[in-house]
Amino acid sequence: MNGLAVACRRVVHIYRAEAGDVVALAGVDLSIAPGETLALVGPSGSGKSTLIALLAGLMRPSAGRINIGTYDMGKLSDGEISRLRGTEIGVVLQGASRNLLPYASLHRNIWLAQRRAAHTRGIKLDDPDRILDLVGLPGQGRQRLADLTPGGRQRAALAVGIATGPGLLLVDEPTSRLDTAGRDEVLAAMETVNAERQTTIVVVTHDNEVGARLGRAVTIRDGRVGAEGRDGQDFAVVAGDGTVQLPPEVLGSYPPGTLFTVQHIDGEVTLVPGGTDHAA
Repeated sequence: MNGLAVACRRVVHIYRAEAGDVVALAGVDLSIAPGETLALVGPSGSGKSTLIALLAGLMRPSAGRINIGTYDMGKLSDGEISRLRGTEIGVVLQGASRNLLPYASLHRNIWLAQRRAAHTRGIKLDDPDRILDLVGLPGQGRQRLADLTPGGRQRAALAVGIATGPGLLLVDEPTSRLDTAGRDEVLAAMETVNAERQTTIVVVTHDNEVGARLGRAVTIRDGRVGAEGRDGQDFAVVAGDGTVQLPPEVLGSYPPGTLFTVQHIDGEVTLVPGGTDHAA
């Protein structure tokens, strides 16, 4: 199937705890075009894994709206979300072994992933060997998890993630435990899947090299979209409420409470520091 568009509008997620509430996402606005590849980058605790879990329907946002293709995720029942995740949304969890049955061959792992989708959607799915070809594991169908290299295991996890022909593939930290060669194999596999199927792919990563390869990297910082990189150039992003996060290297020079004047001249916006708000 063709890639699915993704739209997040002022998405908030709060974890409830006895010690106090933790705001993981504080109003995320994000649009992803059908067939686009995108990396969610940022430090641990920034909210990027929470966001991908919300896109997968593994959790529901505390506020805001998420649309995937024609689906408003907030209006779907738990059963409908589960069926969507098993058919039109593919999910690859962090750690290849969490996505695969270790005692089963790659053929059987793919077949098990396809079984419900074939019945639910009533369409013909790709042969497991074709799927293994897409991720760079030709002729490996009889292999088991223990027979593969670390990079091969991660590509096998991708094969299971795309087994049902999803329009959206969500991948959590696929290269965090790989060497450079293994990382490049996994990235090449995702690029092939995107080129052959036009699948929309969203990847959570700490690796800036992964973001650069995918073409678009969105930085999640303090639960918001803090910046965006495209084709090697970094941009600040205006959020839905009008806020703009300053880059960390700039923010470090201006303590909280610093006042700025905003000058808009001939289409250019300039921030001019004007003092410190001592009353704050």
